[in-house]
Amino acid sequence: MSQFQSQSPPPLRHPVPTHPAYIPEPPSTPVSPQGYQRYSSSPGPQQQSAPAMQGYVPGHVPAYTSPFAHNQPQPSQHPQGGYHPSSQGVPPSGNMAAANGAGNIPPPDFGAWGIDGATAQLGMQLGHSAVAAGQEYMQRNFGTLFPSTNLKHHFNVSNSYVMLKLKLILFPWMHKPWVRKVRRTENGQSEWQPPREDINSPDLYIPVMAIVTYILLTAIHKGLEKNFNPKILGESASRAIAVVVLDFIFVQLGCYFLNIQGSSQVVDLIAYGGYKFVGVIATILAGFLKSGPLWTLVFIYSFLANAFFLLRSLRSVVLPDPSISISTNPNPTTTVTVNPAQRRRRITFLFFEAVLQILYMAILVRI
Repeated sequence: MSQFQSQSPPPLRHPVPTHPAYIPEPPSTPVSPQGYQRYSSSPGPQQQSAPAMQGYVPGHVPAYTSPFAHNQPQPSQHPQGGYHPSSQGVPPSGNMAAANGAGNIPPPDFGAWGIDGATAQLGMQLGHSAVAAGQEYMQRNFGTLFPSTNLKHHFNVSNSYVMLKLKLILFPWMHKPWVRKVRRTENGQSEWQPPREDINSPDLYIPVMAIVTYILLTAIHKGLEKNFNPKILGESASRAIAVVVLDFIFVQLGCYFLNIQGSSQVVDLIAYGGYKFVGVIATILAGFLKSGPLWTLVFIYSFLANAFFLLRSLRSVVLPDPSISISTNPNPTTTVTVNPAQRRRRITFLFFEAVLQILYMAILVRI
């Protein structure tokens, strides 16, 4: 048993943990906001060996520092050796930012992305040129049809105007007069008063809201029938826009062939064509009651009210008043005379436009 004499096992040696002597700083970001203090790693060997002394303020934030430490005031050395709070590490705000110069933000360092300064400047110039060209194209092609000043004019409404205008559209039989009001600007030119000040002035607020309401009511109607599909929203919107465009084209062609000078603006004609959606909404709401005779009665009344409203409103477009035409015309010496034959043709066109409303409204209520 001597050859199997037991021997004691060798002592266990645990590995001694080692730490890197120095962790390199992370690469700097291209742009850092003003007053932002980055967290850095633990100080290097040369900084660790520096003795702590009174008034010493570290130039970095160690990795193990509390994330709220940079918001606390740091002590700074007073010329006499005392400690006084300072605002180092705290982003300036309010008047302090203005006093320190908020415009001293360093320019972006495009070199961090591998782009030199010349290439970056060229790209920025090309971007500005593309934006300017797009704005010029939109202004040249659509600025004459929908100028921003006209759009602001047609959306200048009030709550009282909207209520009175809806009453006028639904009950046009009781309204007088139908002549639009004119005002004189500071430059001596005449222009139409905004809808807020004139109930007879066309606006775009009611037509736009009526079209949106029509689309939503169409979706609700399909939902009540358990037949809703998201594409119904697009179909109803396309149908509404198509009807407005067809009505506008018909009026514009009539004004062209009848040689109607000084016809109303494009925005005015679109506004007049959009008022029919008020009667369409009333008809759809009547259809929710599941009463056929009531639906038919509301549809016929809405058509008659809209037709009468257009007869009186478009009269100023088809048969303009000479006095108002002179006051609103840039060249007051030019007058427009209408002989009896032209007057009869224009009145016939106006009645035909009013009768066509039953076709447009019939297309819209078929949901």
